[in-house]
Amino acid sequence: MSLLTDKLYRYDAARNTRAAGIYPYFREIQSDQDTEVVINGKKVLMFGSNAYLGLTNHPKVKEAAINATKKYGTGMAGSRFLNGTLDIHVELEKKLAKFVGKEDAIVYSTGFNVNQGVISCITGREDYILWDELDHASIIEGARVSYSTKLKFRHNDMDSLEKQLQRCEPDKIKLIVIDGVFSMEGDISRLPEIIELAKKYNASVMVDEAHSLGVLGKNYSGKGLVEQCGLVDDVELIMGTFSKSLASLGGFIAGNEIILDYLRHNSRPYIFTASATPAATAAASAALDIIISEPERIKALWDITHYALDGFRERGFEIGHTSTPIIPLFIRDNEKTFLITKLLFEEGIFVNPVVSPAVAPSDTLIRFSLMATHTKEQVDIAFEKIESVFKKVGVLLHAKA
Repeated sequence: MSLLTDKLYRYDAARNTRAAGIYPYFREIQSDQDTEVVINGKKVLMFGSNAYLGLTNHPKVKEAAINATKKYGTGMAGSRFLNGTLDIHVELEKKLAKFVGKEDAIVYSTGFNVNQGVISCITGREDYILWDELDHASIIEGARVSYSTKLKFRHNDMDSLEKQLQRCEPDKIKLIVIDGVFSMEGDISRLPEIIELAKKYNASVMVDEAHSLGVLGKNYSGKGLVEQCGLVDDVELIMGTFSKSLASLGGFIAGNEIILDYLRHNSRPYIFTASATPAATAAASAALDIIISEPERIKALWDITHYALDGFRERGFEIGHTSTPIIPLFIRDNEKTFLITKLLFEEGIFVNPVVSPAVAPSDTLIRFSLMATHTKEQVDIAFEKIESVFKKVGVLLHAKA
């Protein structure tokens, strides 16, 4: 056995959970991504998807992907920098920029590539990147690759952020990067207060709208947290993904033309990654059109979200500070989290476990997420099954109010 193989063999977490029969990952779905999916020939209710608006099966989205494939083929065989720019890439970028209220936008092949490619290259050795400790892994990876000084602040803690800003040299660039909605616990960033601190310390702000685009926004606009807070002019960079509400694969960054022109010529994941496929690009564009034209779809998402939030609270579940379609059900025990995920699957409920090292062992949870197309009847079934399994495993619910 080589030294490399010997070292990696000592990673035994996956083997141990497989041996215990509670391994919850890579479950093979044999159907479309909907509120109900088929796994191993069995129908289960899907409460683990990020398709918040339920657009992955929309006829217009599928038709757009099919037509783009027929016209342009299956792939680009090159990056945007060279031979991989289509007219539909540019068209989508213009639509996205207009949608979020910025001068320009760039489409990347994945959302992860956006954060990695933007954060890693727009600040220098003498500058600073400040990030919330619960930011998405792609933000952390982008900061890690950067040569800038990295300063982490406690989650949604403005005193902690200010102390970190005070450590920065006043005349250097300070980039604060945050999630609009935090992907695991569903709580919303304190953006207005962050903007106040940014102005006080002459810092720039970048907001990752991955889980808030298509979800938040004034009058069910779906334009995200930045627009909902009325802070489009104060946030320098707005990031979003296609793999959630936009029912596709890819991502974008939007901002002023000067920053975007720099990124087009310096962002390595953008320059050296094959560009988004015609099908993915056309699907995201069609989904964006639906978001713009059907605010009632976003209202339906919020109606079912409020129904679920109220129901979990009434039943005594610990759900933290969420106020979004992402609902954490805290278990606070690794093994029980795996076991509950397994038992719920056997009861026909698909949820995602969140365990250490992604979170501290005392903060483990199952992530329950909603789509606009979920029905109250489906949520009621989930209430019944989840409450029963929690009690069976010995996770005590709080006393009902």
